[in-house]
Amino acid sequence: MTAPAETFDTVLDEHDAALAQAAQRCMMAALDHSRAATIKLVAEGEDLPAIELPPKALRLIAELLGLMGQRQPLMLLPQKHELSTQEAAAFLNVSRPFVVKQIEAGRLPARKVGRHRRVLFEDLLAYQQSLRQETEQALQTLADEGQELDI
Repeated sequence: MTAPAETFDTVLDEHDAALAQAAQRCMMAALDHSRAATIKLVAEGEDLPAIELPPKALRLIAELLGLMGQRQPLMLLPQKHELSTQEAAAFLNVSRPFVVKQIEAGRLPARKVGRHRRVLFEDLLAYQQSLRQETEQALQTLADEGQELDI
């Protein structure tokens, strides 16, 4: 994965995490009661211009504040971001050969760049969701069979 031009430490100390959680609660409460097409942010006492943002952008910021308030490390990726098979394997917590086999079997879409395969992050998320559904279905089938056999 290519490193971004600038990285940020997203894990906050206790004080900043509490501030982030409070800010998230305030933003979500304001957004829940707003029907505005845009929301204007104004800095008090400063000679700075007001900024108009769509509510969707503020919801995203509020979600980020919530995650930061939980003191969880996080990373933002564009949905069209491409990953190598090694990065895809690390994301799924599986081996690289497993990812390659899934690509070759047509279960995970990928494209070739020279000799290397690239997987779109959004395709990887869809694949991960399908794996979860398959796992849940298999567990439900086992539970149903167990009940039929009175186990």
